[in-house]
Amino acid sequence: MTTRHERRLRIGRRVVLVVAVLISVLCVGLLLAAIRNDSAITGHLGVANAEVDSVSFDRTIIRYETPDGIVHIPANGVLYPRGLAAGDLVRIEYDTTNPELARVAGRTATLTLLPLGTTMLGTWLVAGGLLWWIRQRTRTGVAATSASSGA
Repeated sequence: MTTRHERRLRIGRRVVLVVAVLISVLCVGLLLAAIRNDSAITGHLGVANAEVDSVSFDRTIIRYETPDGIVHIPANGVLYPRGLAAGDLVRIEYDTTNPELARVAGRTATLTLLPLGTTMLGTWLVAGGLLWWIRQRTRTGVAATSASSGA
């Protein structure tokens, strides 16, 4: 017969594992999306000079003109914008079939490896610590239950 305490610990263990796996799957998905975007840009490569319009936490907005004279402002911003500031002129590479998809020239999905890897490592370190703590609590509870039932 399981006690309420043991049930809570079992649920806690499952929650920790589900959250850690979910974060890991999201990180792998982001890496695969970055690789897919790079592949699309490389497959239909266009190059232009762009002006950085604005930089915010979640995106860096650029403005550039393609050879056909159309000015593009990708709604999702530019890929791999680290180090850019509003007003900067930067060389970009874009997908000629989808000018909304642009990256800073010379930067690729390999730049996502460090932040995603660090996120996954940190997630599993925290999850590992929590799982260890839950296991210790479970052992302590089992030992206490055995001692009280044997008395």
